[in-house]
Order: sequence, then C-alpha cells, then structure tokens
Amino acid sequence: MALTLYIVHGSHPCATVQRALELKGIDHDVVELPPPLHAALQRVRFGARTVPAVRFDDGEKLVGSRAILDRIERLVPEPPLLPGDPQERTAVLRAEEWGDQVFQPIARRLLWPALRRRPAAMPSYAEGSRMPLPAVAIRAMAPLATRIEIKLNGADEGAVRADLLSLPGHLDRIDGWIADGVMGGAAPNRADLQIASTLRLLMTIGDVRPLVEGRPAAELALRLFGPLAGEVPAGVYPPAWLPAPARAATASPAAS
Repeated sequence: MALTLYIVHGSHPCATVQRALELKGIDHDVVELPPPLHAALQRVRFGARTVPAVRFDDGEKLVGSRAILDRIERLVPEPPLLPGDPQERTAVLRAEEWGDQVFQPIARRLLWPALRRRPAAMPSYAEGSRMPLPAVAIRAMAPLATRIEIKLNGADEGAVRADLLSLPGHLDRIDGWIADGVMGGAAPNRADLQIASTLRLLMTIGDVRPLVEGRPAAELALRLFGPLAGEVPAGVYPPAWLPAPARAATASPAAS
C-alpha cells in the first residue's frame, strides 16, 4: 500500500495521523502545505479546506484524522489501534470522537490568538518545516496569517475565554479515561493519538501549560509525541482569563 499525506507543519491532527502511520509501519510520502493558503489548496484537491488528507495509490481520497485512522486500521490491522473487546472498543471510539469533535478545535482557538498577541513566537512553530522561511518573513506574515486563522476557527475573545475556563474540566475527563484504562495503556490506541496530540500542542502555550503539567494527561502527551516545535511565552493572556492550575490535591495526596 502506498499513500500521500498532506499536512500543515505543526498541525496536531496531522501529527496524529503521522504517528499512526509510524506505528503501523506504513510507508508514505508527505506533502507540506503553507498555512493559511492550505485551505484554498485543499478545497481544490480534496473538496474540503482542512488537513490532514491522504490520497491512496488507487485514487481514493480521505480528509480528517478520524476518517484516515479508521481506513488504515482496516487496511493494516496490525498492530491494532483498537481493543478487541467490544465494550472497550466502544469506549475508545467515543473518546476518540470527543477528542476530534470537542477537544481538537480548542488548541487552534487558543494558539492562533496567542500568536496574534505574540507574533515573535510564530517562527518557533516553523522549526523542522520542509518549507523553511526566514524568521523575519514569518513575523511579517503573522498579522495576516493569524487574522485569517482566527476567523476560520471562530477564535474570538469570547471563545478563547470560554475554552480557558472549560479546560480543567476537559483535562479531568482525560485523566479519568486514563485511570479507567480507556487511554494510556502500553500500546497506544486511537483515542490516545487523537487526544495526546492536542494536549502536546496546548503545552506549547505558556499560559496553558501549568494547567496540564503534573497530570497523567501530560505524561501521555509527552510519551507519545515528545519534543514539539513552538513556544508562546507565558503572559499572553490576561490573568483574569486563566483558571487556577490543577488542584493541589491532585499533585499532593497528603493534602487530601
């Protein structure tokens, strides 16, 4: 089987698919697209503006990390990314769906406004790109690129504040799945890949990272996705927008 994967460098759903292809041992070519121009290019090629997307050697095309993972699981069953037990499988698929539909967009809605507020951080996210640009060029593009991405992702001030306030609850949900064995096993599953990539990108935002650090969710993200390019220093978002860090009782059992 041969396929071509279309990505945007630093995209967390693209990282999800790339990690799955690596785990499955599937050879593939990668075509990197420049944001925000990728939206127009993808509409022409796939009829949808988003990445990741794949084109198989037989001409089949798919868009979206969940659809792609489902297809490659059918084509290359081993090693499996879903448990064999029906109930466990259903739990993983539900977590994966939540990670795709609910959690994945939060990282975009928090990152692009942060980069608009701190455009000097934008070149750090281009490290390792197959389309390297001088930092001065990336900074010059930042106002337009961030404005477009904020509009495309509905990342206005109200959405950002709501996402920040809801984030601890989302993290509690993920930690609960890890505690229940739905996620975080020795062999990664589709929920792990879908959710951990978003967690890892969120951890590059200095104001958000303290909310994630010290949790089982953070350990999973670092285990599956390791070092990641990009860093927005803390202090971008007003303190009043930020929820308190993870409860002290979580980090210190003695306090309970």
